[in-house]
Amino acid sequence: MTPWQQRISERLAAVEDQGLRRVRKTLSSPQQVAVTVNGKRLVSFCSNDYLGLASHPLVVEALQEASGRYGVGSGAAHLVSGHSEAHAALEQALADFTGRERALLFSTGYMANLGILSTLARRGDAIFEDRLNHASLLDAALLSGARLQRYPHADVEALERRLLACRAEHRLIVTDGVFSMDGDLAPLADLADLASRQGACLVVDDAHGFGVLGVSGRGSLEQQGLSPDQVPVLMGTLGKALGTFGAFVAGSAELMECLMQTARTYIYTTALPPALAEATRASLRLVQAEPERRARLAERIEQFRAGVAALGWHHLLLPSSTPIQALILGDNTLTLTVGQRLLEAGFWVGTIRPPTVPLGTARLRITFSALHTPAQVDGLLTALSRALASSASCLPPSPGD
Repeated sequence: MTPWQQRISERLAAVEDQGLRRVRKTLSSPQQVAVTVNGKRLVSFCSNDYLGLASHPLVVEALQEASGRYGVGSGAAHLVSGHSEAHAALEQALADFTGRERALLFSTGYMANLGILSTLARRGDAIFEDRLNHASLLDAALLSGARLQRYPHADVEALERRLLACRAEHRLIVTDGVFSMDGDLAPLADLADLASRQGACLVVDDAHGFGVLGVSGRGSLEQQGLSPDQVPVLMGTLGKALGTFGAFVAGSAELMECLMQTARTYIYTTALPPALAEATRASLRLVQAEPERRARLAERIEQFRAGVAALGWHHLLLPSSTPIQALILGDNTLTLTVGQRLLEAGFWVGTIRPPTVPLGTARLRITFSALHTPAQVDGLLTALSRALASSASCLPPSPGD
């Protein structure tokens, strides 16, 4: 065995020993609340399709019609020959919806974040990130060459101390709007105030808030009453609440032009298929025309949280008003065991372990859709109570115990 083969074998063995091995499940049905996995019908509580738009007939129809008009692939990068009128129309729609001068499409949220920070930061600059930020934001900071400092989760006072001690001229504060594994909101108003006082630029990744939060679905910024001037750089993804694929950055016309001219993850990759852009415009229209989807989603979230409290497991549930509800079980093997019991009962939830979350915080990541019914949520609560009760001796104790 060669040295590199030995290293691969050792890494796989370590993953297995620590209970961190991931296994893909294969769907044979559309992305909906009721799915078929390996021939078994399950109710899915692990998708980020928060508004139930991934299989909406109007979105599917828009994709089909546009593929007939534009074909399938875009053929090249945006700056070569891959930028179509469909892309231009979607960028304008996103700019209008977010209240910004321009928007720029990226192929994924990961690529958008790498593009943002590689453009805005360089060696000698400083980037301050929430400790629970998405991996793409952390990787982007490291690759930018700037000095990365991570502050305790949502701790604005700790961040201010770090900013005051920093001598870099150019400083960025970077945060998720909704934290993808905990489901809580960043203190955006306080961060915006701090950024203004310290002359820093605030960058918000609103992947899990866009389309879901706010009266009109404009996301975390609308939910917390922030203007575009307070958050100069906004990133959102299209594959979650909008149910399609891709990402965008929105901001000033000058910033978008700078990204278009210098962001390597924009310049050197093939553009999204034009048909996907048209499907996304259809989704965006539904977000604006059907606020009742967000209302139903909020009802299901409240039903679940009230049910967990009534069953006596509230001490395991992290505070969250978003579709992301995390039950902290702590142990990796226990988390897998409870997840498997839920599968056997017909419910599919996310079983999240390190390194996605910190050590000792393995959890069930339960996500909700506007299409979930009250009966499905009740069924999940019943199955969850039985699964947890059978492992009660291994669970973290209630603070009152």
